[in-house]
Amino acid sequence: MRLSYPPASSYYAATTAAGRGDARPTLMGEFRANVAVVGGGIAGCSAALHLARRGYKVALLEARFVGYGASGRSGGQLIFGLAPSQKALTALVGREDAHRLFDLSIEALKSTRSLIDSYAIACDYTANHVHVATKPRHVRELTEWADELDGEYGYESARLLNRDELQDHVRSELYLGGLLDSRSGHLHPLKYTQGLARAAELEGVRIFENTRVLRYDSGGSRGGAGGVAVHSSQGTVHCEYLVLCGNAYIDGVAPALARRILGVGTYIVATEPLDPARARALLPSNAAVADINWILDYFRLTADHRLLFGGRVSYSAMQPRHLKESMRKRLVRVFPALADVAVDYTWGGYLDITLSRAPNFGRLAPNIFYLQGFSGHGMSLAGLAGKLVAEAVSGTAERFDVFARIPHRDFPGGPLFRRPSLVLAMLYYRLRDLL
Repeated sequence: MRLSYPPASSYYAATTAAGRGDARPTLMGEFRANVAVVGGGIAGCSAALHLARRGYKVALLEARFVGYGASGRSGGQLIFGLAPSQKALTALVGREDAHRLFDLSIEALKSTRSLIDSYAIACDYTANHVHVATKPRHVRELTEWADELDGEYGYESARLLNRDELQDHVRSELYLGGLLDSRSGHLHPLKYTQGLARAAELEGVRIFENTRVLRYDSGGSRGGAGGVAVHSSQGTVHCEYLVLCGNAYIDGVAPALARRILGVGTYIVATEPLDPARARALLPSNAAVADINWILDYFRLTADHRLLFGGRVSYSAMQPRHLKESMRKRLVRVFPALADVAVDYTWGGYLDITLSRAPNFGRLAPNIFYLQGFSGHGMSLAGLAGKLVAEAVSGTAERFDVFARIPHRDFPGGPLFRRPSLVLAMLYYRLRDLL
């Protein structure tokens, strides 16, 4: 059986799946492990890898294919910090934990590089990221942010750029300034996720694809004394610990978790290959770029000199009409010189957000852990999250609990009205982006 990674229109699928090889097995019958991990994205693969390195027998269960979800479809940007501002995090958890969370986000960047180097993961890693300002208010916000990073957090890798300095990184007249970070960067997310899976297998992890988890039982005769039984349609894993990393695809497996997150559609296009000189004329330092609007645009170059451009969101769970045309219009607004360039790929996917945009890690029981709610900042953080949950399973939970202490609330409105309520709430932020 040969694999093709949906969506078929993804640039990542087109540049990865051909060399992917045969499908991994589907879980059939009974399997025993120390730990079962549900979800074959970055968080799940990293958790499985780090647990195996600690000596645990691990089974990873993935409903479709490794990298099927957001981990294999995203913009591939590795960014310091979390989705909420540090001020918002301080309000949630206090100054000391806000500092710890920031430091862990920097460790996440280092950990990503370490995994790439240790396992020779060929994923087109490139350093540098720039947040850009589209209006004077954004320039003020970036200036305040730079001052906070330096004064409060002692972070020296981020540098404020005026409009002229920004031209060394982004050749667009749309932007008024930027914040350059040399520790952040970008990569090919599907190649990276698959590389983590292969690394996990080298450490002894058994990965089962096309294995959708339907439910789990904990304790009692079905789960074993203090254990867990994880059921798919064709098999069961019996284990001592369970780690849930389904994120936007957690569905009915853990309803209590599903109430805290909402799947939001986000979309990307990739142009035809550009002449290398023309590509570098757009982004001379090959940095990844994101503006700081609420509904933001983000973009970078690929290894084969395409411009990969993301933006738009759908809170309604409906794909926008005329998606390719509307995305191309946004791209040309940033780079008018690309008006003659064709778009070869258009795709989208769901990322999971929390109400506060802070990540949601925790326990449903002493032996059942979960990682979710990365809110668009999961490319590096999800990898570290897997390491932290492995520490927690092993009995050293101090770092995991820094995240577990972040308070979270369910999305209001219940199953029927929480998405329409969010659509209405987002109108405020859409209007604010226009001001």
